[in-house]
Amino acid sequence: MLQKPTPFFFRHGPKAVVLLHAYASNSNDMRLLARYLEKDDYSVYAPILTGHATDDPQDILRLGSPQQWWQDTKEAIGYVRSQGYNQIAIFGLSLGGIFATKALEEELGLVGGGTFSSPVIKAGKTNVAKMFPKMARAQYQQQSNLEPEQAKIDWIKIHVHDQLKAIEIYTETVAENLDKIKTPFFIGQGGHDEMISDQSSVLLQQRLEQLGKVVDFNFYPDASHVLTVNSAHHELEQDVKNYLTRIF
Repeated sequence: MLQKPTPFFFRHGPKAVVLLHAYASNSNDMRLLARYLEKDDYSVYAPILTGHATDDPQDILRLGSPQQWWQDTKEAIGYVRSQGYNQIAIFGLSLGGIFATKALEEELGLVGGGTFSSPVIKAGKTNVAKMFPKMARAQYQQQSNLEPEQAKIDWIKIHVHDQLKAIEIYTETVAENLDKIKTPFFIGQGGHDEMISDQSSVLLQQRLEQLGKVVDFNFYPDASHVLTVNSAHHELEQDVKNYLTRIF
């Protein structure tokens, strides 16, 4: 049986970083970055958003919602604070970046953070609705070595559209409140992003700068969507480290 991903907390120095994973993903995508930061004396917490990292991809659609994932985000920050950490930064990959951004708008006392490949501002179409049922089918097959019932996949195809629309509407509110951000903001984006338009991050940079915010924009021309594990991960790790050195 495959081991399920779990939240992790690498406890090291007094400065803490919260890392939020992507849609249909889990904390494993944050492990490389977390280990890199741990070696540089940061403590790193990576929660798992509700509905993710279970045996059934339908759980993301049944149990998850933007409101629930925002609650998860607040609880993650609260947990890190309860462990005695007062200096906290927060970053998120894709969906996680939406909630990291909202945290920087709403949660007082965070020292900074930002996004990796995140559609905080919409630009063009995404491929998430097309890719999620394929991912779900692959997960079912991996678990049983059998083709999943088509009814399961059909249910997912219907409900993923509803959830993605809810995420889009929720994200519009996050984008409308960027003026509330008080700290320098990190953006990482790949030029070969297969899930979202790389222009989302460019528009986010432009909007923040129009509002007079300090933006640390990092573009990786050959990289795909999941920057924390793909060909850009070494560069991203160094860029995040440099950013953290400046804000802490």
